[in-house]
Amino acid sequence: MRLDEKPTGTAGQYRTACYVAPGTKRGASMDPLIEGYRRFRSRTWPGAHERYESLSREGQSPETLLISCSDSRVDPQTVFDAGPGEMFTIRNVAGLVPPYLPDASYHGTSAAIEYGVRVLNVARIVVLGHVQCGGIRAIVDGSPIPGPDFVEGWLKLAEDALKPLPTHLDHDHLLDYCETGVVKLSLANLRTFPWIADREDAGTLTLHGFRFGIRTGRLERLENGRFVAID
Repeated sequence: MRLDEKPTGTAGQYRTACYVAPGTKRGASMDPLIEGYRRFRSRTWPGAHERYESLSREGQSPETLLISCSDSRVDPQTVFDAGPGEMFTIRNVAGLVPPYLPDASYHGTSAAIEYGVRVLNVARIVVLGHVQCGGIRAIVDGSPIPGPDFVEGWLKLAEDALKPLPTHLDHDHLLDYCETGVVKLSLANLRTFPWIADREDAGTLTLHGFRFGIRTGRLERLENGRFVAID
């Protein structure tokens, strides 16, 4: 594991830079972040400074553009044991990719995708889904989606594509269906970007779907429309 984390307690919890002791008011102090930085400087930097110095001289040239959910429990760099400069990462609610729509509106995700593909010339795009996604659960359960200003409209990208939901599936299988469907939707929307489709047809860019299990730590690859566990 590249991140400087220390297991604490019998439950295997991790104390990181942002760890807040029980009873502490959330956001009350920046001390956990500052202490994390100090650990980085004392433990990580001595062995990593040459890599950072090289990146500062030569710039970034990652081979992978990775799109994932903003969920704080899912860290792509940890899941793939990647170091600085190895992945160009885009994170948003539910890890969604909107369809190609070049207009005057603000398109943060699409802009980052364009930069990764047309400027950095990545060789692969990975869409990383995960279990226990709050947005997907809200779609499945039909519960109100928190965040009416922006989140609700954003998740309609997925909701409109997934509904009507199958009625023959139980709750767990319905979650699996939607988790799979969101990754498939993002991959399909990526192919609506003409400069992605052209590169994929030319064999210079590949697209991949994965799902990460927060509780199990297991990674699954999307193959033939379903997720298959990676040994």
